Amino acid sequence: MILILVLMTLISSSSSSSVVATNQDLIVATQEMQNANYFTFVLLLNMAPNSTFQQNITFLMPNDRALSQVDMHETSVVDFLLRHSIPSPLLIDHLEHFPTGSMIPASSPGFMFKVTNDGRRRFFLSNVRITSPNICTKGSSIRCHGIDGVLQPTMVALPSPPPCSRPPVVAVAPSPPPSRPDGGAAQAPAVIPAPSPSVVKVSPPTSVGHAVVVDLVTTFSMVVVLVKLLSS
Repeated sequence: MILILVLMTLISSSSSSSVVATNQDLIVATQEMQNANYFTFVLLLNMAPNSTFQQNITFLMPNDRALSQVDMHETSVVDFLLRHSIPSPLLIDHLEHFPTGSMIPASSPGFMFKVTNDGRRRFFLSNVRITSPNICTKGSSIRCHGIDGVLQPTMVALPSPPPCSRPPVVAVAPSPPPSRPDGGAAQAPAVIPAPSPSVVKVSPPTSVGHAVVVDLVTTFSMVVVLVKLLSS
C-alpha cells in the first residue's frame, strides 16, 4: 500500500512539473516576443485559452503594423494563431533545409505553407518573408520568428476514406451441350421415367373353394357325433 502511494506521488509530481515547464516555456517566449516589440501578437496569445498551445511549436509573428490592418473577431483568434504556427520547434537553421516548393504543415489541420528558399535572408513561407529569425530561443519547446505580413497558407483537401463498395456480380451463361462427332449438336439425354410401384390385388376366394371347406367341416362334425355314440 505504501509503495502504491509513493508511485502515485511520483507520477503526479512528474506530470505537474511537465505542465509547469511547458507554461514556463510559454512565459519565457512571450517575454522574448515583447523584447522584440511584437506586442500585438503577445496580446493575441493571451486571448487564447491556456490549453491551446502547450509545447513543440513555432510561431510566425506578423509585426504590429501588419496586424493593425487585420479585421479580427475574438472568436477567430485561435484560428488565426493556428494558421501562423508550425507544430514543431524549428529554428531558421532547420527551415533552411527545406528546398523551394516544399510544403510545411501549419498547426491548423488542412493548411500548408509553401516554401521559397533563396537563402537565409530571403526565406519565404506562402510568399511572406521571415524578417527576424530566431526571436524565441531560450525555452526548450517553443520557437518564434518575425515575418513581414499576414500569412495565407494553402488549403489542402484531406483524403476521404474510400466508399465501401460491393464486388460486382458477374452473370455466367450456361455452357452449350457438347457437339457430336458428326458435327451436329448433341441431343439432350433421354429422361427415363421412374417405374411406378406395382399393386398386388388379393382376389376373394371363389365359390367352389368355399363349398369344399363347408363340406369338410360338415363331415368332421358327423364323425365327432358318431364317435360319441359308439363310446356311450
